[in-house]
Amino acid sequence: MAKTYGVGIMGAGNISTAYLKLAPLFKGIEVRAVADIVPAAAKARAEEFGVAAQTPDQLLANSELDVIVNLTIPEAHYGVTKEIVHAGKHAYSEKPFVLSVDDGKALRTLAEEKGVTVGSAPDTFLGGAHQQARALIDEGAIGRIVSGTCHVMSYGLEHWHPNPDFFFKPGAGPVLDIGPYYVTNLINLVGPVKRVTAMSATPRDKRLISSEPRKGEYVTVETPTTIHAILEFENGAVITLGASWDVEAHEHRNMELYGTDASLFVPDPNFFGGDLIKATRDGGRETLTPWEHPLGVANWDRPNGPAFANYRTAGLADMMQAVDQGRPARCSLDVALHAVDVMTSILRAGETGNAVDLTTTCERPLALGPNEARALLA
Repeated sequence: MAKTYGVGIMGAGNISTAYLKLAPLFKGIEVRAVADIVPAAAKARAEEFGVAAQTPDQLLANSELDVIVNLTIPEAHYGVTKEIVHAGKHAYSEKPFVLSVDDGKALRTLAEEKGVTVGSAPDTFLGGAHQQARALIDEGAIGRIVSGTCHVMSYGLEHWHPNPDFFFKPGAGPVLDIGPYYVTNLINLVGPVKRVTAMSATPRDKRLISSEPRKGEYVTVETPTTIHAILEFENGAVITLGASWDVEAHEHRNMELYGTDASLFVPDPNFFGGDLIKATRDGGRETLTPWEHPLGVANWDRPNGPAFANYRTAGLADMMQAVDQGRPARCSLDVALHAVDVMTSILRAGETGNAVDLTTTCERPLALGPNEARALLA
């Protein structure tokens, strides 16, 4: 990369730790400051990682920053990204980058006027397992994808998150909070979506927090927590998506794609790595040998379990490399906007039970093979 881009972090919550820890793995980017509406939070995170603590206004005005990462809550993403773009800086948002298609289109227009780039997480689809799946699909190893299933189901976040309220408000729920990982990976693997239909439910209007420091309090639920959707892709594939925070246990795989010649079982799109399994009609099951992809190597310890691959900020590093090279970013605004269109259309279909035609489309993100991935790393 021709230069090192100064990075600011807007929002010092839980996810900021991953960005601050992982950014040094990538070339061409350097986190220099962090801001939060709670000064003490910014100060604590800044001291932990040896960067400057600033107010949001100071961050926007900081001439040493070329790009600001928006880690605020989902309902603030549009407004904060708009401020970043108005300040003449590139913007990279956590998911979902907006909560409506109109807001996403407005940001695209503004970014074009200001001559800056806007991108968005998730970037987990750039991981070794998912890019290996992409390569297999592109080379025809399972034939043409005709259908599939995805399941992202658990018993919610109030049992571990210290402040789970926003997960149960409009703009969150399982579709807009966890759905971006699944929808974006489907766009990566299968392509853009044509239309969707869905049914939804809200089994409980209050959720009991069992995590500290608010154990015993209740959260009011303001968005559906169980959604079953069907996605019709532009290439004709029809894929089911089940998303729920009302499931105590299940045995569904995270993602199964059914081709005309074989099936491919893809690991959890919330993570960069995992087992990739090819299955055939004769009952054969082959856990594929992971290819030598640097974004699939375990690098992150977990308290109770084996280390796993975590390379958040890969999307940011790729976006800034794309600015350098004059090419589309893989975690581009157009991909993120189409994912938002898919997810908000699912929620709208869940309210009515009708099919909803998508109003946006996008190109599949560029594949990220092992060599391209190595070129991102410091």
